Amino acid sequence: MARVELQAIRKSYASVPVVHGVDLDIEDGEFCVLVGPSGCGKTTLMRMVAGLESISDGTLKIGGVVANDLPPQQRNISMVFQSYALYPHLTAYDNMAFGPKLRGEDKGDTDTRINKAAGILNLGDYLKRLPRALSGGQRQRVAMGRAIVREPSLFLFDEPLSNLDAKLRVQMRAEIKALHQRLKNTVIYVTHDQIEAMTLADRIVVMNGGRIEQMGRPLDLYDKPANLFVAGFLGSPSMSTLKGTLAGDATGPYVELDGGGRFQAPATSAKAGQKVVVGIRPEHVKITSAGQGIAATVDLVEPTGAETHFYATIGNNKLTAVSHERVPLAPGAAIHLMIEPGHLHLFDADSGKRLD
Repeated sequence: MARVELQAIRKSYASVPVVHGVDLDIEDGEFCVLVGPSGCGKTTLMRMVAGLESISDGTLKIGGVVANDLPPQQRNISMVFQSYALYPHLTAYDNMAFGPKLRGEDKGDTDTRINKAAGILNLGDYLKRLPRALSGGQRQRVAMGRAIVREPSLFLFDEPLSNLDAKLRVQMRAEIKALHQRLKNTVIYVTHDQIEAMTLADRIVVMNGGRIEQMGRPLDLYDKPANLFVAGFLGSPSMSTLKGTLAGDATGPYVELDGGGRFQAPATSAKAGQKVVVGIRPEHVKITSAGQGIAATVDLVEPTGAETHFYATIGNNKLTAVSHERVPLAPGAAIHLMIEPGHLHLFDADSGKRLD
């Protein structure tokens, strides 16, 4: 295992900066997920840790050793790529043995490690097959097995599941998590899929525009996003955001929504008259009887089996809701919705930052 320290890391291509002074400490055995939209700098940051990209400025330490100028082969890392990167003319076994063979390692020891990795990944019956005779999930297991055989102190995963179908992604996600729980190596995992981030990570680092927007435990970020970007990025369906103005009366603070409608608001230090954005998670929206809550009009209904997703309009704002019951709704229906003040998130309309 290895502690990874990134201190004021910057990367520029020519005069164009793409990573802007990132500070991040990843503890021994931690599963850290870098998540964000395409072009946010997460893959570039990982490639600098791997030694595949030079560092323009700042300090990288792996296991307490400054690694800025260390070649990749001296960093004791293994990387699993999106494209599997398997040699098509070599069997699964030979793909896993290629690195140790190149380094001149003992064949008996290599064979032991390959069989151990194959057992962990359920590859025992496929070691003699060429990549073209394997499914996408089996190829990804071979790529992971190749990484395990190296016995690295640090695993790097670069969007390893993005080429798989939805069902296989769920299966492989569980296998990667089980693998980490068994090996307890330090892991840096890059993805744009927030479901992968939420389910896999000990800690999530949300990136945007080459900077860290927020980092922390998955549920902490989900329950208390620091700004509108994080609020909208984490969660599926994503958080609804409704524009309005903060006000108050004898009953306490409330938000007067643009175009009509009012929500009771949680206690806040923000001032009355301030323009705000109300954030609401879909699972916290409840349908109530007429005369209660806030009036809305149904725009679209999506039954998924276990849940019903529906989309509604309140004044000038759109809202998404998830019901765990099979509610008989149709487009155009008039409904009333209730949201507990404790489940509302308030953000400043100008800066996008959370209001506490």
